[in-house]
Amino acid sequence: MRKLFTFFILILITTAAKSQVTTTSGTRQFGDIDKADLEMKACDFEKDANAEVLFDKGSVYFNHDYEIIFERHRRIKILNDNAKDMANVRLVYFDINHAQHLNDVQAETINLQNGAITTTVVDKKQIFSESVDKYRSALVFAFPNVKAGSVIEFKFRLTSSSILNFPDWYFQSDIPTRYSEITTDIPFILSYKNLVNVHYPFVVDKVAGANIHTQALANIPSLKDEPYMGARNDNSERILFQLISVRLPERYSFGFQETWNKVAESVLYSDDFGSQLNRKLPGEETILAKVKSFKTDDDKIAYLFNSVKNSMTWNGIHQAFTNDGTTKAWEKRTGNSAEINLALYRLLHKAGLKVYPMMVSTRSNGRVNPAYPNSYQFNSTVSYIPVDSAKYYILDASNKYNLYNRVPQDLLNTFGFYINNDEKDFNFLFMQDEVPMNKVIMLNAEIKPEGKMTGDADISSFGYNRASVVSTFKKEGEKKFTEDLAGNGLKITSLKMEDIDVDSLPAREKITFDLDLSSSDGNYIYFTPNLFTGLNTNPFLSEDRKTDIDFGYRDNCALTGMFKIPHGYAVEAMPKSITMSTPDNSIVFKRTVAEQDGAIMVRFNIDYKKTLYFKEDYPEFYEFCKKLHEMLSENVVLKKS
Repeated sequence: MRKLFTFFILILITTAAKSQVTTTSGTRQFGDIDKADLEMKACDFEKDANAEVLFDKGSVYFNHDYEIIFERHRRIKILNDNAKDMANVRLVYFDINHAQHLNDVQAETINLQNGAITTTVVDKKQIFSESVDKYRSALVFAFPNVKAGSVIEFKFRLTSSSILNFPDWYFQSDIPTRYSEITTDIPFILSYKNLVNVHYPFVVDKVAGANIHTQALANIPSLKDEPYMGARNDNSERILFQLISVRLPERYSFGFQETWNKVAESVLYSDDFGSQLNRKLPGEETILAKVKSFKTDDDKIAYLFNSVKNSMTWNGIHQAFTNDGTTKAWEKRTGNSAEINLALYRLLHKAGLKVYPMMVSTRSNGRVNPAYPNSYQFNSTVSYIPVDSAKYYILDASNKYNLYNRVPQDLLNTFGFYINNDEKDFNFLFMQDEVPMNKVIMLNAEIKPEGKMTGDADISSFGYNRASVVSTFKKEGEKKFTEDLAGNGLKITSLKMEDIDVDSLPAREKITFDLDLSSSDGNYIYFTPNLFTGLNTNPFLSEDRKTDIDFGYRDNCALTGMFKIPHGYAVEAMPKSITMSTPDNSIVFKRTVAEQDGAIMVRFNIDYKKTLYFKEDYPEFYEFCKKLHEMLSENVVLKKS
């Protein structure tokens, strides 16, 4: 839920003036447009952009009842047909218990036709309301007559009943923004903490009077997807707001800093979380009776985890709170992530295991900021079992390919907030897995004089690599999986999968293959030993990096290959044996190459010793990856004797 707290105060101040914001050169009134914006063909500071936010203006103030009023006006230039999908708008808000209501929506399309400006207003009858879930609704509409060159704009007013529900402001989006401005007018009695993540200089940063603050950025580039980046919100230019105190007249004032203890208490009081922890599940007696036959805690945990995982179906919705409740979800055998995992918590707890509910945020939702206490940061709930001081289990039974003894991959390198109500212990755990997840490739191949390679590959995938292989194979099927392995002259003649249904064993792919060595001629044969590693292309080609790199886990790779040299050929050149590492030794590449008994033996290993790399260290990381992939692409050259 998004900051859904109800707060009542005795209003002793007679007025809270609405901010009067002077229009800046960056914004215009609704419907008032510069003809130059309609004539523009490209974004000045990002030439390849499909669209550009001309301006995005927000204003936050309070009415006489201390409701938060958020007004927003956004104008977008459509530069080409690739951006026409921006004509569809969906505004989501929380309407449970009348927490928010959204109104005064205006929208229009502006075009230039034969030199004249024409406007098409979105008919209010074409603005529809949709129910998202029990907490949220959405207003949905589409702009008419949108084409390359159009300008679309909309504005709305969002009213929130709670002073805790102050809107956050994101200056950056997935298209470039020419100007973005937020103005806040906060009454003297209220104090908010600003959590600022801004790396560009403010073009406006001014305070008018005691309460009105305007901040703006200009020429903000789009936030582009980069390999192994975290959530987009984590990397956007933004300001977050959190209530910290309420000052009443004269000597009366009190702090209102939200604490994680308060968050936990609120969650435990909720019907959609705390009340679900002790809800009986139909037929649970049979499962719990079976658990008693297991001797170890690990056996009990594995059985209960697999029972829930295999009997319930995830509806595809990550949610920190239940929607239908655990009992109903259990009866239907389907539910959101909270319903499935709180049902699992119930069974683990009733079995006598030390287990706590834990609120989490998935990788796509973004990292939890411990300095910003609020339950809205979380988008899922799991079960947490502390085994000892160095070992713990994070259990998410909503994903069929998760294991009970492995942190779910989409939670790696994030914080989880566990709730131990018995001991009033509400705290964070940084979830990580430092064990290398190896991929081991064994190759036995023969080079043919006609420029072909035939051979066998035995690939063992461990941990998260195993989960990736198994889930891909089961979702795609053998035919598509095999087709994905082939390509660039590589033909798979047979594939056998082993141990994909035994969680404790690595998944094995046993492959026979043919490979056309297309660059070979009558006198020379060229081939690279880098086969089946998944390292044929370098994902880090850009010299610049705007976001941190988060691999999630240590995805290590080892290859051992024997390549038989054809009769009548000799080695002309081959890669050198080498050891190379990053300056901090966090990545080590070792390669050994030797000729022996008419064959070439190749062994290489890539060892990642950490999983997070900050963008400030990217230049060194980039250079290492460039050299690494150059080495992985080096050929063995055979010459006809």
